[in-house]
Formats: sequence, structure tokens, C-alpha cells
Amino acid sequence: MRRMIAASVARRIALKKMGAGALALAAPMQVLAAVSDAGKPLVKARRIVSVGGALTEIVYALEAQGELVGVDTTSLYPAVAQQLPQVGYARTLSAEGVLSLAPTQLIATEEAGPQTVLRQVRDAGVPVAVLSANNKFEGLLERVKQVGQITGRAEPAARLAHTLQQQWSGALAKVQQRQHAPVRVLFILAHAPNQVMVGGRETGADAMLAYAGAVNVMGGQGGQGGFAGYKPLTPEAVIAARPDLVLVTDQGLKASGGVDGILKLPGLAQTPAGRKHRIVSLEAMLLLGFGPRMPQALAELDAAFAKAMAA
Repeated sequence: MRRMIAASVARRIALKKMGAGALALAAPMQVLAAVSDAGKPLVKARRIVSVGGALTEIVYALEAQGELVGVDTTSLYPAVAQQLPQVGYARTLSAEGVLSLAPTQLIATEEAGPQTVLRQVRDAGVPVAVLSANNKFEGLLERVKQVGQITGRAEPAARLAHTLQQQWSGALAKVQQRQHAPVRVLFILAHAPNQVMVGGRETGADAMLAYAGAVNVMGGQGGQGGFAGYKPLTPEAVIAARPDLVLVTDQGLKASGGVDGILKLPGLAQTPAGRKHRIVSLEAMLLLGFGPRMPQALAELDAAFAKAMAA
């Protein structure tokens, strides 16, 4: 079966080079424009494959989910999205999996890949929109605008952006109202027991910590010290960082065996966070997705920090 799909992909790419007419004849699964009783062509239905949980959330927020025919494995919210056909993990896509759904549009962030697969999908005649993964609130607004344009929902996208801006302003105001010294936070990514990482600068976790008025102990101060991206956890670095609190994802907490499992990570028991059992967790896509739930994520993060530090 895999050979048959691969051959079909190669055939579609070859025929694409011969011309659009040949491609249409070669793709019986492609959704063609319908014809009304009056003989006038109707608009061809969109068949969208969304790669990236935050983009899928935006599609649902714009009520364009009826055009979705496939998603990647990070598309966990809303839960109904998990019932759609999946094309695999965002960074390890296959052209066969995407094209088997006969899409008329692929949307993804720049984190999707590999690039050879995206080129194959384009060569097969499917438009591919690669949106910026900018981990900022402004990046979210831009993605809402772009998905609105792609789905023909520019006005609903403008309304959604306005609502998000109001929610975001409210969440930021609550953060700024809290009168306390910045919390020193260590973010641990532990979705696999044998691959425990800590987050430095230029990561989604670092951006969310900054919005919450916290200090990323692995990010350095003012761009000095620390490191960029993710690195393996080492006990020496953890002890030296002296975090007041540890932030993990719900998925990482579960994979590590709960709070007790996190506290057993090398070096953590020798930190203020470990000694006082200050562990906070949020659902991964809520915390790091930078989708329409971003204001909610900031509000929950701020409240969780305040509660943990008061305990």
C-alpha cells in the first residue's frame, strides 16, 4: 500500500510538470467544482490539512472546521479535532499521508517539516501556506489574520483578533497588579523519561515566563549568560540556577510519574523549588501553543505561580 501511495505521489508531481490539465485528469480523488442546475460552476469546496495545534484551534475559533480534512498529532484542542484523520507529527510529515486526503490547501507553521515533504506537496499541486511561528502575542494576531484570509473569513478573523486583544490586555493587567518579586522559574520539558530538557532563551516557555513577570533561570539576564533553546538537564546547572518554582507541562508531569517523579530528577531536591515541592503544570498546547487560548494560558500561569509561592 505504501508503494502504491508513493507511486501516486510521484505520478501527480510528474503530471503537474506537464500541466494543470493533466493533473486534474490524474487525480480522481481531487474535489472538483460542482455545477448548479443552471449550468453555472459553484465554488470548489476547500479541503484543508492543518499542521500545528494552534493553527487548528484558530480554524475552529473561526468556525471553519467544516473545511478540515486532516490534522497533525499536536492538534489536541478542541477534543473533537482528534477525531479527524491525522497526518503524523508536525516535524516528521510524509507527502503520502498528506496527499492521501486530497487536500486543496495545507497550512502549517515554519516549524513543520521536513522541507522536502512540503516541496513534494507543492509539486503535487497543493498550495502550502507556511505561517510564522513567532512566539509572541502579536504573532498570534498575525496568524489569526492569515488563517482568516485562507479560509475566506477575514471579517470573523478581525472580530476574533479584537476579542483576543481585549482578553490579553485584561490578563496582562492582572499580572501587573501583583506586588511581588519576580519568581525564579525553571521550565522542564520531560515528555519522554530518557529525554529531559530545560528551556533557555528564545523558546515558547521563555516568552510565556516573561509575560507572566517571572525570571527564566536558564535564560540569563538581559541576554547575558544562560543559553538559547533547549538543553539536557544536568544536576549541576539545576542546583546553580536556584529556581523558586518548577514549571512543566501536564504531559511531562504524567510521563515523569507525577510530582514525586519530577522531584526525583537529578539536582532538583537541592533547590528551593524542590525543597518546598513547588511544581506547577499546564497542558502543553495551552502553555506553549500560542493559539487563541493564549490569554487564558497567561491568566492560569499567573494564578498558579501566586498560589504556589503562597503555599
